[in-house]
Amino acid sequence: MIPFVKDITFEYGACDQVSPLIRRVVANNPGPFTFLGTGTYIIGRGQVAVIDPGPDLDDHLEAILAATAGETITDILITHHHSDHSPLAGPLKARTGARIHGCPPSRIGAADGIVVEADEDESFRPEIVIRGGEIIRGPGWTLEAVATPGHTLNHICFALHEENALFSGDHIMGWSTTVVSPPGGDMTAYMESLQKVADRDFDILWPTHGPPITDVAPFIAAYAAHRRGREAQFLACVDKGLGRIADMVPELYAAVDKRLHPAAANSLLGHAIDLVRRGVLTCDGEPGPAATYRRP
Repeated sequence: MIPFVKDITFEYGACDQVSPLIRRVVANNPGPFTFLGTGTYIIGRGQVAVIDPGPDLDDHLEAILAATAGETITDILITHHHSDHSPLAGPLKARTGARIHGCPPSRIGAADGIVVEADEDESFRPEIVIRGGEIIRGPGWTLEAVATPGHTLNHICFALHEENALFSGDHIMGWSTTVVSPPGGDMTAYMESLQKVADRDFDILWPTHGPPITDVAPFIAAYAAHRRGREAQFLACVDKGLGRIADMVPELYAAVDKRLHPAAANSLLGHAIDLVRRGVLTCDGEPGPAATYRRP
């Protein structure tokens, strides 16, 4: 089982010093995809970076500006383009002149009629394009862009070298598993990205939502095992003759509210696409929600 961590102490709009180089301000946007709200991180002192400024809320913008009064925000870093992460980047830049760094989104949209995540920020256009490996520096701090596609194809985490810490966005969260839903999400890329983060041996992960993850290696191992467990269930259904996702959902999600079954089906589609790519399963034509899956 995943050893979830959910305990976090904060006040909306307040700025908390959570490590020697890191401050956090939490936006008042709690919800099913944001937990208690978007945690915006401020890195350094004097000349600072802001990671995931969050939703376009006037009170959150003012809270970030108050937290950095007398300082200069030089860089705004975006993990991905969902509406709880990137929309405030523009207004924050307008007030500070900071440079916006991020990976442009692939314009592939979402699954028709299936709500599995926050809306996309369709206006997101980073001023400085990053793909992974780039270094952003300030006085006393060094941030490295780490490409982690999967939750979205343009997801980027940021490693803080001085504290061996990773700002993990929505790639790894302590309070919940991560949504990986086609066409915007990609299970093959997600599993590869999980391993990439595990290989870096970080001391701590700072997700955009919820508290930090301090026991990093076991947590990532459990996260990966959860995905492989769902994959095993998918294969077990195929072996029982349930080759269509529509037939698997009632079997695998019997205890889940039926209103969530469409989202569950899209999550299973992510596994189906991955399994076909790897040659574990086959289907006629391209893998899709209506395909029948079978062993090769």
